[in-house]
Amino acid sequence: MKKNSVIIIAEAGVNHNGNINLAKELIEEASKAGADYVKFQTWITDLNISKHAKKAEYQINDTDGTQYEMIKKLELSYSDFSILHKHCKKNNIGFLSTAADIPSIDFLDSLNLPYFKIPSGEINNKLTLEYIGKKRKPVILSTGMANMSEIKIAVDILMTQGLRIEQINILHCNTEYPTPMKDVNLNAMLTIQKELGVNIGYSDHTLGIEVPIAAVALGANIIEKHFTLNKDLPGPDHKASLNSIELKAMVEAIRNIEKAISGNGKKTASQSELKNINIVRKSIVASKPIMKDEIFTINNLTVMRPGNGISPMRWDEIIGKKAIQKFDEGDLIEL
Repeated sequence: MKKNSVIIIAEAGVNHNGNINLAKELIEEASKAGADYVKFQTWITDLNISKHAKKAEYQINDTDGTQYEMIKKLELSYSDFSILHKHCKKNNIGFLSTAADIPSIDFLDSLNLPYFKIPSGEINNKLTLEYIGKKRKPVILSTGMANMSEIKIAVDILMTQGLRIEQINILHCNTEYPTPMKDVNLNAMLTIQKELGVNIGYSDHTLGIEVPIAAVALGANIIEKHFTLNKDLPGPDHKASLNSIELKAMVEAIRNIEKAISGNGKKTASQSELKNINIVRKSIVASKPIMKDEIFTINNLTVMRPGNGISPMRWDEIIGKKAIQKFDEGDLIEL
C-alpha cells in the first residue's frame, strides 16, 4: 500500500453465493478494477443465526427460506477461504474478511491479515470486541445503525484490551440495502473523526458510485463498496452492488479525487498553468498610434492580450507619462 493513499475495499461479501469458483472470479475482477483489497465474510452459521431469526426486508424478495437457511447456503469453509487467500496473492490484491464468531476470528488471525474488519452487527457485541481487541491488530469498524455513544463504547472496549487509537479505523455506514440518499448523512463521518480522533472512512450501500467519491473528497481514508459479477444473480446483496465496470469507474474516480485533494493548500499558480499566464492575462497597449513624447491618456491606451507587457494593475502609474518612442495601434507599451 502506498502511504496516505485511500484504501479501497471491494466488498465481495456473500456475492459468491456459496460457490468458491464465483468467489475466485470476484477476486480477479476486484484486482482488475484496481481495488486494494477484496473482502469476504467468514462465519459458522450455527454459531451465529438462530433458526427463529427473521430476514431483513431487503433479503425477503431475493432469497428463499429462513434467514438461517439463507446464511447456511452462503457459508464457505475455512479451507475455502485459505484457497481464496492464496488466490488473492496470485492476483496481486489484498485479502480481507469479516469474522462473525470467535473461531472465525482465530482462523482469520492465522492468515496474518493486516486488519480485523468488525461489521456493523457486532458493534454492540462486547465478547467479539474484547476478543478482537486482545489480538492488538488494527481494526476497521463499521458503524451502521449505531449512535455516537455506542461507537465510543466500542472504541473504549477495544482500547481497554490494548489497541491504540491510531490502530482503530471507523467507517460511517448505513445498513439499508440500498441506502436512500436522504439517509446517507456523510457529515456524520466528520463528526466521528472530530469526536474520536480516529482514521475515518465510509462503507457504502447506496446505488451508484457518487457517494463514496464524495466521501473521499470530504476526507475518507477507507472506502468499502459491494460489487457483484451479475446484479441479477439470486442472493441478498447483488442488486445493491456495483458490477465490474462500475467498480472500476469508482476506483478510477477515487484515485483522481485523491490526486485533486493532495495539494499543499497554498493558492499559487501550478506548474502546469504557468505557461498560460502570458497568453490569458492582458497588458497595457496602444489603442491608437502614439507619437514619441505624447502623453499616455485613457484615450490612447487600452488593455488587451497578451500578458507579457506592463500589467493593467499599473494603469494609474502609466497614465500621464510621456511615450519614450512611437507606438502603433496594438503595440505593448514600454517605459
